[in-house]
Amino acid sequence: MIMYLPNPAGSNGHYSRFEKPVKSCTKAQETCSILAKIMSLLQTAADNLKNVLDQAIEHQPNKRAVIVFDTYSELSTLLAEAYRLALPEAMFIDFETATPEDILKTFEELGGGDLVVLVQSMSFRLNEFRIRVELFKKGLKVIEHPHLARMKSDEAAVYVDSLAYDSKYYRVIGPKLKAIIDKAQTAVVESGGCTLRYESTFEETKLNIGDYTGMKNVGGQFPIGEVFTEPKNLDGVNGEVKIFAFGDTSFSVNVPDEPITLIIEKARVVGVKNSTPEFDKVIEQIKADEEVWVRELGFGMNKAFSRDRRVLDVGTYERMCGIHISLGAKHSIYAKPGLKRREGRYHVDVFVKTDRVLLDDVAVYEHDNWVV
Repeated sequence: MIMYLPNPAGSNGHYSRFEKPVKSCTKAQETCSILAKIMSLLQTAADNLKNVLDQAIEHQPNKRAVIVFDTYSELSTLLAEAYRLALPEAMFIDFETATPEDILKTFEELGGGDLVVLVQSMSFRLNEFRIRVELFKKGLKVIEHPHLARMKSDEAAVYVDSLAYDSKYYRVIGPKLKAIIDKAQTAVVESGGCTLRYESTFEETKLNIGDYTGMKNVGGQFPIGEVFTEPKNLDGVNGEVKIFAFGDTSFSVNVPDEPITLIIEKARVVGVKNSTPEFDKVIEQIKADEEVWVRELGFGMNKAFSRDRRVLDVGTYERMCGIHISLGAKHSIYAKPGLKRREGRYHVDVFVKTDRVLLDDVAVYEHDNWVV
């Protein structure tokens, strides 16, 4: 269902998909209350996006901006309208009505430092054009909001909150975590009485914190908020870990009634306790093609997401404040002997019921917060 509300810009007298006049609040107090909440959410989204544009992307007034959007979902419609508030001078292209040729022509007319924003209910396809890759090649800045249709209506506020950009948090805690991880000789993840030990140093840590200083490309998928790595010596990963959620075969965040325990030897899942039919399906699907490796160690930083405050799309929820690990042989960043970057088939995110994380026996995460 598409919600209608007064034009947030209120300037030209025309009605958009977000507009319909409301004649009398006295006749429909409940409707007016709902509209007020939507308008408040819209303004919060616009404010958050403005901070992203100014502080993370550092979009300049003398540079052009193009917003390509669809209205197949409530959240894509909301974000498109929020961008109209945050970036009113941008060109807006409705993916439903524009031809691929027209969109590609518009991209071609842009120059280095210009911005493209993709607001997508699922994922746009333009023939064989790999949108983000090709835009980066042109020196363009890119913000992607994919798979918005996977989020439920009551998750919109959570998603909007996840777009908040706190530079003092991300740009201070993120680099501190990276510095500690890059020097660490060991790590321990404690979860519900279980202990997973990493007797290994770690690959160079990557940051997804909205700071693109010194990077070739500016932008990526939003929301952001993650520091990630993997152990150099996979044989050094041993123990047990409890997970409270996992990405299922429909790319949704699946939360079982009780946490599932993974038994891990030499970075391979060798046993599962308290499993569910849905998780069994994930494990069997991976096993059909490769071993169930435990590779990525993700330090999620986005405080809008927690164990209790979630969205359904696993690629978005991956930034949850806490630890997530990946199952399967695939990792597009790190290569290992016998595990080439592009050859593995599966990279399934699972979310740890994290109580405490120690690096070289020093706590860096406890009480649901990073403490570096």
